[in-house]
Amino acid sequence: MIFLTRRATFSASHYYWNEAWTPEKNQQVFGRCANRNGHGHNYTLEVTVAGEPDPVTGFVVDLKWLKDVMEREVLAAYDHKHLNLDAPEFAHANPTTENIVIAAWKRLEPAVTAAGGARLSRIRVYETPEIFAEYRGEA
Repeated sequence: MIFLTRRATFSASHYYWNEAWTPEKNQQVFGRCANRNGHGHNYTLEVTVAGEPDPVTGFVVDLKWLKDVMEREVLAAYDHKHLNLDAPEFAHANPTTENIVIAAWKRLEPAVTAAGGARLSRIRVYETPEIFAEYRGEA
């Protein structure tokens, strides 16, 4: 089994807020991330697929195809966007790194599965070089 990973970057802004809480509670829990004007990050998305190399091409997947899927399904939705305002999946959920990685999986998994051959194995989203979340699908 080969695990093949492709990276892409995107820039997006977000904030954290719980409508059920007071502004004071939001500030207490989320700190400066509770600023409703938002703040930005340069994210890194890593998508790993797993499979056996095709006997003719030697590819697990065509990396150009994987790049196109990542751009169409994730980058087009998130790059240079305010995630709270522009991404429907975050209309009622905080766009934390954890929630972003799950949402990216949900966007990518159908296309990878439909292509056949390889399976989506892992996604990582780096909010900063020091902070990332990893998702391997539902157990």
